[in-house]
Amino acid sequence: MSKINALVAGATGYIGIQLVKLLTKHKRVKIKYLCGDTSVGMKISSYDKYFNKYKLPNITKFSKDLLKNVDVIFTALPNGEAQKISKNLQNKNILIDLAADFRLKSANDYLKWYKIKHNAPKLIKQSIYSLPELNNQNIKKYKIISCPGCYPTSILLPLVPIIKKKWINIKSITIDSKSGYSGAGKTFSKKFKYKDLFQSIFAYSVIKHRHLIEIEQEIKKQTEKKIRFVFTPHVIPTYRGILSTIHIETKNKVNTINLKNKLKKFYKKDKFVKICNSISSVSTGNVLNTNRCNILISNTRYNNRIIVFSTIDNLVKGASGQAIQNMNMIYGLREDIGLE
Repeated sequence: MSKINALVAGATGYIGIQLVKLLTKHKRVKIKYLCGDTSVGMKISSYDKYFNKYKLPNITKFSKDLLKNVDVIFTALPNGEAQKISKNLQNKNILIDLAADFRLKSANDYLKWYKIKHNAPKLIKQSIYSLPELNNQNIKKYKIISCPGCYPTSILLPLVPIIKKKWINIKSITIDSKSGYSGAGKTFSKKFKYKDLFQSIFAYSVIKHRHLIEIEQEIKKQTEKKIRFVFTPHVIPTYRGILSTIHIETKNKVNTINLKNKLKKFYKKDKFVKICNSISSVSTGNVLNTNRCNILISNTRYNNRIIVFSTIDNLVKGASGQAIQNMNMIYGLREDIGLE
């Protein structure tokens, strides 16, 4: 059985390291190249001793000449970089981007929200935004796969099936999400230089977080509904994990049992979404180093107010695991290969 030759660009970042760890366990993948800018010639084991037991290529500088030797390119790079690579793809290449370069379906929206001019606007239509459990299009038709952001993953998975059912007030949704600091990337100390990340919880980007437009876009695409919601992201003093707490207002005497049954039915064939029964199941500790999303529907003291809890590992289900899940779908493999 032939191997899938892979290149990982941005192999030494938080997401890149996690992605390489998962790929080493994938029996159908051969890691052909590990690429980075500031670590050329180094071994990836110098970043994480986990890799000492594997024979992996030294880190090299990316060049378009490498593309002829690989099947799939994973880009765990800063926004804007995957666009450059996308212009040089060869016929056999599949690009799976873990940043935001092809998440938004409008180059104008990308400029507005990311403050970067899109350098490959014609390729946006040739890309697909793929949250695997919600992707009802044929992913094999596309050469550019855009993986969702970490916050949107934790929010879209519980919300989309519920909104499709028309059981809630879509103009009154409040989302409170808390993430470990790895979500900010290795430059987090620069981004939050006035915050003590290890002894503080703080909100940020309350009005213009970049994931707002992504959530809005995908809910509209999936449900044909334009929702009105408040989204407040927080950084908490832990390395990884996301917990999203979603407050909804139900209609027509819809209760937690209705919502729970709907989600169970919707995801009955999906291995990575678990509808839980207890509040302890939706702690980030229950999903660390897994590709799972754990969801809980909870009552409040008000009959028409319900809380939806959703938790993921931002580095796995929110990034690298989802990328591998998409790769498996493209090549007709079981979705859980390399993610068991």
